[in-house]
Amino acid sequence: MRRGRALLLLVAVAALAACARQIPAAVAAGAPGILRGLWDGFVFPWAWIVSLFVPEVSVYAVPNNGGWYDFGYFLGIVVFGVGARRTRIVYRTARTRRRAGVVDAKVIRDEAE
Repeated sequence: MRRGRALLLLVAVAALAACARQIPAAVAAGAPGILRGLWDGFVFPWAWIVSLFVPEVSVYAVPNNGGWYDFGYFLGIVVFGVGARRTRIVYRTARTRRRAGVVDAKVIRDEAE
């Protein structure tokens, strides 16, 4: 039942997102493109904090050249910026035991004969 609701919600959000359009006045031929979008996405956290106190600072360039600027902005945030945090958990005890040839076995059921 939960999966059905989640799927329905996902479809509804996707359908609403498909209706979104960028106004023509916000798209210009000589406006910032993918490289500026990458930079704006990368500096987004700092620019957002500064924009709270300085009204002349914005976190998104308008007008821009449309989809390529948006793509660069997305990559700037997710790949190079805030979303680029790499977390890796290493279980050293398991690794050293495997190297030493020790095999740990968990007894699930022990039957005495």
